[in-house]
Amino acid sequence: MTEIVSVGAEITERHDIDKDRTIGFMGEECRVYSTPALLYDTEIACRNLLMQHIGADQDSVGTHVELTHTGPTLLGMWIEITAKVIEVKGPAVKFEVTARDALEQVATCKHSRFVVNVESTKKRLLGKLDKFNAL
Repeated sequence: MTEIVSVGAEITERHDIDKDRTIGFMGEECRVYSTPALLYDTEIACRNLLMQHIGADQDSVGTHVELTHTGPTLLGMWIEITAKVIEVKGPAVKFEVTARDALEQVATCKHSRFVVNVESTKKRLLGKLDKFNAL
């Protein structure tokens, strides 16, 4: 079986830290990149890497995240997220991710995604919604 993406494939994405990506627990002057925003940006980077290698009728879903957020990135700074494929088993893909700002590494992450057929996944989801609506 041909791998959908090669081990070692990598992507780096840069994001400016705007107010929507921050939390203000320490006051407005010390707004920092929130862990939920970091997690979202991490998942999207991994998905974007996969989208470069899979068919138009495919997408991916996240299945596991192990995220360590080790340092603050303040409002107005930028963040670079680098995702690297470390394992491919059929449609299951594992990533190793690092995030850094201009001054330091601020996070590490292990993330897993599963490549799916969009149409069959949509049918399954709509079936679940039908079951819920019938309750």
